[in-house]
Amino acid sequence: MKMFSLADMPSTTTVLSAYASIAGSMMLVRSIANEFIPHQFQAYLLSSLRYFFLSPISSQLTLVIEELDGISRNQVFEASEIYLRTKITPSAERLRVSKASREKNFTVTIEKGEEIVDEFQGIQLKWRYICSESNSNDPYGSQLRSEHRSFELVFSKKHKERVLDSYLPYVLNKSRDIKEENKVLKLYTLGSFYDDAGGGGLWGSVNLDHPATFDKLAMDPEVKKALMDDLERFVKGREFYKKVGKAWKRGYLLYGPPGTGKSSLIAAMANYLNFDIYDLELANLQCNSELRRLLVATANRSILVIEDIDCSVELRDRQFAAAGGFEPPNSQLTLSGLLNFIDGLWSSCGDERIIVFTTNHKDRLDPALLRPGRMDMHIHLSYCTNYGFKLLASNYLGIHENHRLFGEIEGLIENAEVTPAEVAEELMKNDNADIALEGLTKFLKRKTMERDEVKNEGVKEAEIQEPKKQKIENGEERKFVRRTLRRGTRTICRRW
Repeated sequence: MKMFSLADMPSTTTVLSAYASIAGSMMLVRSIANEFIPHQFQAYLLSSLRYFFLSPISSQLTLVIEELDGISRNQVFEASEIYLRTKITPSAERLRVSKASREKNFTVTIEKGEEIVDEFQGIQLKWRYICSESNSNDPYGSQLRSEHRSFELVFSKKHKERVLDSYLPYVLNKSRDIKEENKVLKLYTLGSFYDDAGGGGLWGSVNLDHPATFDKLAMDPEVKKALMDDLERFVKGREFYKKVGKAWKRGYLLYGPPGTGKSSLIAAMANYLNFDIYDLELANLQCNSELRRLLVATANRSILVIEDIDCSVELRDRQFAAAGGFEPPNSQLTLSGLLNFIDGLWSSCGDERIIVFTTNHKDRLDPALLRPGRMDMHIHLSYCTNYGFKLLASNYLGIHENHRLFGEIEGLIENAEVTPAEVAEELMKNDNADIALEGLTKFLKRKTMERDEVKNEGVKEAEIQEPKKQKIENGEERKFVRRTLRRGTRTICRRW
């Protein structure tokens, strides 16, 4: 074998000459490439070569599960969030802990960047929680903070089919069972605060701890039974709604004077059905597109509440268009946008949803809102009745039988026109039943007197105004007769 020696090495001059030749050639090639090959294609070629030579072929597959699917909430993300709470191990380094005021247990979730390893049918799966924030401006110049959340699920490529066909359905079913077992009713409002999952997106939530039930509501028993029967038919009507080709939703209008129990009735409906409540104030919305975005962000099996529909926002486009004006653009919140939200195509983006409207003045609502399909059932909540009073006396004072003051109170309630809220307030003033009922009796007598005084003043005012009106009418008649006579006299004179 020939031994390598220093004498065989090329000289420095030769090396430098070769290097200069190669460098010159590379510069020539680069100059030609820049001249004839587009920059975008150069970048693509460079990226491909780098990946081919530097990146090893990976045997791992990563599934990205975004929080939102388009503009609606991704069910897989929500299920993963609930499921992973049960998979937290002692090796976790960062966790988020929360607890609502009336909950017994802490809610523990993983923090952004944290990883959880799960095993399913011999497959090892790694979960990672990704969260990032960004700021942007809305069309009106206000700064909005948005949060982008997702999960990454990493596993071997060879298990792709089993993960998609078995593991993810298992996560969905397991999370549904966990949610039903630990169900806590939520009250949602526009995303002004975080929920216990650390986000909330368009909607933020707090626990709904309202104790109202149908048994405790001081409303007409026949109306109460009709409403409960209607709710039962609705929740059992999946196949019926599908058969007749209607979206699985129901609309209710609650109307009556303030203090008659509209909010308590909504809470009782939520407790009865175990539905979350979404409280929507139209006055906070700027345009129809924002309304649609909020609709699709609500969950199934929920109650959407729009209170004081008659005064929450001006919805005049129908009347304006009828008067010859132009239709307002989509940059405004309009009545047509609200109607499409209630029973148009957008209303079918979800199942088993209830929409409740409330108003103190039903007569002020546009007839288009009142028809079936939008407000299917109209429920009048009136002043307190004798039935309502007895129920309130049982709830607040524990009186389950007739009391010596019941007869007098029942006679006064019929004419006093008091709300259940006013009666309840009087009953709360003392724990002693006799003292509380005596106070209620005095209150009802005072309310009756005030009502009679208002009525008498109205009668007197009418009596005063009637002669004035009659005098004006008589004066107008006399003027008319005189004008007629003068015209007749002038006519006769001209003829003569």
